[in-house]
Amino acid sequence: MTSRGAQGFTLIEVLLALVLLAAGLALAFATLRSSTAVVTRGEDMAQASERMRAVHGYLRARLASAQPIVFATDRGTLRQARFLGSPQRMRFVADLPDYLGYGGPYLHDVVADETGQLRVAFAVAQPEASLEDVDLAARRLRAERLADGLRVVRFHYRGLDADNRLGPWQDRWETSEMLPLQVKMEVEAVRGFAGRSQPLEAHLHDQVPRAGRGPGEDPGQLQRLAAHEPVLDEARLAREQR
Repeated sequence: MTSRGAQGFTLIEVLLALVLLAAGLALAFATLRSSTAVVTRGEDMAQASERMRAVHGYLRARLASAQPIVFATDRGTLRQARFLGSPQRMRFVADLPDYLGYGGPYLHDVVADETGQLRVAFAVAQPEASLEDVDLAARRLRAERLADGLRVVRFHYRGLDADNRLGPWQDRWETSEMLPLQVKMEVEAVRGFAGRSQPLEAHLHDQVPRAGRGPGEDPGQLQRLAAHEPVLDEARLAREQR
C-alpha cells in the first residue's frame, strides 16, 4: 500500500489551502489599504489645517493694518464708507503685502462665495466713488483665491456700545464711517472633514479716523478703546509714534 506522502494532497486539501491563502492576502491588503487611507487623510487634514492657518495669518495682518480711509461716498446722504461688513463679505482699506509689489493703501474686498471659495480682490480706494460704482467695479476685478473647499464661512464684527463698552458680536457692521474694534471669521468645516476650525479673531488698531482724515473723529475714543486692549503690539506702538 502506498504511503500518504507518496500520494500527495487531495483536491479538497488544495482548495482549502488556496482559500486560506486568499483570505490571508485579502486581510493583509485590507489592512494595508486602511493604513494608507488613514495616512492620506491625516496628510490632507494637516494640509487643510496649514492652509487655514496661512489664511488666518494673512487676514489677521491685513485687518490689523486696516486704515480709516474713505473708499466710497453715498451721494444722497454724503455718508462715507470706511468699512463695510456682512456675514459673507467685508470691505476695508489696508496696505498691500510687499510681495505683491503694488504698495500703498488699497481697497480689500474679501468674499466667501456659495461655491466654498474665500477670495480677495484689490482696487485703488477712490473716496469720491459711490457705492454703486464700487460694486460695479468689483465685478470686473480679478479676485485672488485664498482658500477653497470651505463649507460655511461667516464674518462677525464687534465695536463699542453707547456706553463705550465692548459690545456684542454682530453679523453686519452698520456703522460704515467707523472701523470695528474686532473682526471674527468662523469656518464651520472644510469639505471632506468633520469639525470646526479655530475661529479667527483680529483686532483693528486704527479703529477711528485720525485728525485730518474726515468727519466723525473723536480723539478721546482711541484712549477708551485702549482700555479694552491692555497689551499694545509693536505695530500699534509704531503707528502711535508716527
